[in-house]
Amino acid sequence: MSEFIRSVTEGDFEYEVIAYSQSLPVLVEFWASWSKASRSLAPLLEKITLNAEGSFRLARVDTDAFPNLPLRYGVFTIPSIVAFSQGARVSELSGLQSEARIVDFIQRILPPSPAHLLTQKGDSLLAIGDLEAAAKAYQDALRMNNGYPAALLGTMRVALRQGDADTARLIFRDFPISKEYERAELLEPVIKAMQDAENHQLPADTDLDAAFSNSVRLALRGNLLASLDGLLEILRVNKHFARDRAKLVFLGLLELLDPESEEVTSYRKELASILF
Repeated sequence: MSEFIRSVTEGDFEYEVIAYSQSLPVLVEFWASWSKASRSLAPLLEKITLNAEGSFRLARVDTDAFPNLPLRYGVFTIPSIVAFSQGARVSELSGLQSEARIVDFIQRILPPSPAHLLTQKGDSLLAIGDLEAAAKAYQDALRMNNGYPAALLGTMRVALRQGDADTARLIFRDFPISKEYERAELLEPVIKAMQDAENHQLPADTDLDAAFSNSVRLALRGNLLASLDGLLEILRVNKHFARDRAKLVFLGLLELLDPESEEVTSYRKELASILF
């Protein structure tokens, strides 16, 4: 068993959880042998803890053996995960959860890592269009934390801004389960469209087909706003063009821009007015 996974009792809870959390966040897993959900959650938590390589401790409490502990902390659902940091209870997650939900829960209680701060820097640089500096910040983050999902997502976004769909595809193929995975999925239609354009596999049977191909090629050249404008024109004529392909590429392209920008807000409102 890892040094970061401990079974705790009423006698050592104060030391192994409360005191320990002064230096490192502690997740307390309240479980019971009769709970099927507990049996499913336990190996998942162990896997996540081992992958975290010491960024937090997992403390396991057998609620049948030590019933006073769940009562003391108001735990009424088995299994439950209660997070402690700086000697205090800070958050709770009840019931059986997906790996992505647990990872997101943990990320919220951990202090910002150097990789996180570098990724934030990359996001800011990408928002102002400095692709080269943004790429460097993401790569620096990945050198500190190989496989860090937010930095992988940032690298995908830079690659697509540069028209490099092949690199984005390689990253997406092995993208880890995380809260960023859903955003990475939104980029997949853009990747596919760019690769089809480069391989001359986009249909050219109608005027709308030609307009779609032109919009994708504009995105390949980094002219995202012109590409978005072209896609909007297609959607005004046929809002379900190519089985919603134009809409999905449009939404993916928005993920490459600053989500807080007025432009993105305006484009989202325009799309909503067309679709609804």
